[in-house]
Amino acid sequence: MRLDGAPANVGPMLHRVERLLADRRVRLAADSALAAVLAVAALVDVADDRVAWGGRGAGQVTLALLVTLPLAWRARFPVAVVTVVNVASGVLLVVAAPHQPAFEPFVALIVAFYSLGAHTSTRCATAALAAMFAVGIGFTIAADARGAATGNLLPPIVFLLGGWTIGRIIRSRRLRTVELEALTRELEAQRDLQAQAAVTIERGRIARELHDVVAHNVSMIVVQAGAADRVLEGDQPHVRAALATIAQTGRETVDEMRTLLGVLRTNEDGLALSPQPGLADLDELVRNVRDAGLPVDLHVEGTPSALPPPVDLSAFRIVQEALTNVLKHAGPARAEVTIRYKGPTVELEVRDDGAGVANGAGMGHGLIGMRERVAMFGGELEAGRGVGGFTVRARLPLDPTSA
Repeated sequence: MRLDGAPANVGPMLHRVERLLADRRVRLAADSALAAVLAVAALVDVADDRVAWGGRGAGQVTLALLVTLPLAWRARFPVAVVTVVNVASGVLLVVAAPHQPAFEPFVALIVAFYSLGAHTSTRCATAALAAMFAVGIGFTIAADARGAATGNLLPPIVFLLGGWTIGRIIRSRRLRTVELEALTRELEAQRDLQAQAAVTIERGRIARELHDVVAHNVSMIVVQAGAADRVLEGDQPHVRAALATIAQTGRETVDEMRTLLGVLRTNEDGLALSPQPGLADLDELVRNVRDAGLPVDLHVEGTPSALPPPVDLSAFRIVQEALTNVLKHAGPARAEVTIRYKGPTVELEVRDDGAGVANGAGMGHGLIGMRERVAMFGGELEAGRGVGGFTVRARLPLDPTSA
């Protein structure tokens, strides 16, 4: 087999084969098979064409194995493989002089140069390429000294540079593919997070709508039923029983509504996305109000006890609304929040020393909301301006069902 019979499509063929060898085990098996096939072909050629190998001795067999078998490790150790194959091919070039060497070493060289370009960094691949050509030039000079007719060296150089260049192109595309795959995974993860966020936002919006509209209206029904009971003249037991039923059903509906809101604010893993606050969260509320520019002192009197969730939430909202009113309407002021646990009730007091607006004007909507929350549980609310500032005082029963 001679150099002048080299196929012109060796580079594209190696390109197509390389794309099929993504799996390491498949690659190792394929590389081992390639090395074995070339080794067998080289050994057969040694026995058949002694001129191209410089004889049929043990040295020629050793050279045949050195230029072919290392290709089995071309992907893991490309620099070492190309060095061994290049040196063995150079020795064969000198040994076979003045005759033209066999073709199998040249095929092995193309594969080795391709592997050097495909499996090493740019700096390493470039340095190793220059070193291999320097070694090859040295062997070519030695072969010329022995009378070898090397002829035109351009075709071999073009083949070897072509193999190395194809390897660089394949490496660049492979790295780009890895980057694109990583980017695709990142985009998919971001898309999933955005979808989850959209679902969370929508569930939160539904929960707010239910709380602000439905729960508010049901609370108004409870308040109106209680007011009707108080202004009803005479005994009229059937009417009073109906009003009591309306009020009790309204309270139960509100409790069930809050349970439903808890479900809406919980994700599939059972983790609360937006837990309902209570009196235990007043420290954080006070810190936020202080950060907003209002000095606030928090005091707790009595032994804190666990409140039913609806009462706990309403107590927090009353304090929150009272502090919001101070921020909006009191002007330069200082506030004091006091929580008193007194037997079956909890008392909330928010006092400020600001000048504010006379008679609490401008606080109407906030006070209405507080009255509704207190009335829903049968509590009491006092709000008004006294000496030195405005005071909101609310009293809530710890057991709203007995209110």
